[in-house]
Amino acid sequence: MDDLLAMYAGIQPDKTAVIDDRPGEPVVAWTFAELDRRANQIGHFLLGLGVDPSTKVVWCGQNSAALLGVVHGLRKLGAVGVPLNYRLTPEEAAYVIDNCDAKVVYVDAEYEALITQIRDQLPKVTEVCVFDGDGELERRIATFPTEPPVVGETSAPDLGATMIYTSGTTGKPKGAVRSSAIDPAVAGGLLRLIGYVPDDVYLTTGPLYHSGPGGFAGLAHALGNTVVVQHKFDAEDWLRLVETYKVTTTFTAPTPIRMVCSLPDEVKARYDRSSMRRLIANAAPWTLNLKKMYLADFPTDSLWEVYGSTELGVDTVLKPDDHLRKPGSCGQVAPGIEIKLFDADGVEVTEPNKAGELFVRSASTFSAYYKAEEKYEAATRGDFHTVGDIAYFDEEGFFYIADRKNDMIISGGMNIYPAEIEAALDACPDIYEVAIFGIPDDQWGESVHAAVVPSREGVTVDEIMSFARQHLAGYKVPRSVNFLDELPKTGSGKVLKRQLREPFWASAP
Repeated sequence: MDDLLAMYAGIQPDKTAVIDDRPGEPVVAWTFAELDRRANQIGHFLLGLGVDPSTKVVWCGQNSAALLGVVHGLRKLGAVGVPLNYRLTPEEAAYVIDNCDAKVVYVDAEYEALITQIRDQLPKVTEVCVFDGDGELERRIATFPTEPPVVGETSAPDLGATMIYTSGTTGKPKGAVRSSAIDPAVAGGLLRLIGYVPDDVYLTTGPLYHSGPGGFAGLAHALGNTVVVQHKFDAEDWLRLVETYKVTTTFTAPTPIRMVCSLPDEVKARYDRSSMRRLIANAAPWTLNLKKMYLADFPTDSLWEVYGSTELGVDTVLKPDDHLRKPGSCGQVAPGIEIKLFDADGVEVTEPNKAGELFVRSASTFSAYYKAEEKYEAATRGDFHTVGDIAYFDEEGFFYIADRKNDMIISGGMNIYPAEIEAALDACPDIYEVAIFGIPDDQWGESVHAAVVPSREGVTVDEIMSFARQHLAGYKVPRSVNFLDELPKTGSGKVLKRQLREPFWASAP
């Protein structure tokens, strides 16, 4: 397959490929020709370190132009790129780097100390390359050829292999292996459905190490789009970037948009948001209340939602016209995707409004969990794969994610789905965010508990309970509530319910 970055470097060499604009610092902007040359040089540099298509290379750093250069350099070699969440503890980071058998670690100077701290726990790592620091690595790379690197007899394919570690919301993270980034036919169908165009400008909302923001940044460059990288998320600065660069598209978890839409009206009024045409909602469920907040501040035809995962890619799409018509839905089956639901007995669910575990078949699903074949087999049914989500579909074929199988609460024999309760409580004016999970109960097995981030000072448990009783069936109303300043989350915006649950279950018999 032809290298798309090299193609754009030839046909639109002077078009801006990436913009790295941080408050108070000089703007970094590279054309497609410049980005292609840098990626080629990085490829040659890594080739000199013994990197080939069988090599795992960990990369780590906050969003930057330089990071995108590394990603493209790895792709040109066909090497296996392994993004590392820079928010991990040293122990967690050491586990990922050692588990993936990385030979090289490519790290932003900002996180060099993290790698230094665990260096003696990484016996397989032969090289640690520090970029965006004193410039030593960049000067060294600048001495390498600008022509495409050649592996064996031919240049590497355009879509390189990846190993992205899952967020670890239910246990230790697992390395989801893909032999290529995404199947071209599946990607093409999705791009045509959503209506992307070559002149789109993509803004990274969230870390590039996450499969969503990073994957859609890759799609943007595959279309010849300009990518604007926000180094570190800040709600008002995000609006500045949207206005300054006439951003037309992004991919985002609910948390950043909740922060943007919660800004004072006078702050939001300073920025033109009319350029936004295709905002992809994903990474965690968007409640109807949050969607209404977004639609009040941005073009009403700009909101799209997709359901997917690191392992399975994008599987359903909810179009702008259907958000208010189908509250709670994540859409209909995406192009090139097959979905089946299976009940607890392994029988396929064929009737509407009956819940089952969601399985996907497509050319873009992952091919393995690295060193965890038993977990891969447990997530496989024939040619179909699952990440453990429970779902149902309605009479029109719209899917609804009830919850993760591991998050479901069983109280008195009743199956209770936390996502449904969270969606109802999200409309409470006293609640900024809420997480629902099960805690031990001597009588019922589990009871419903709410961890609440209040929207103002002085909110009481009685006020939360009163709202819940008005909007939920009795058995779904939380039996207990605690207040937090913030909910613990992964870098991609998913709530770490495992961390919230642990104190309650630590002493359970």
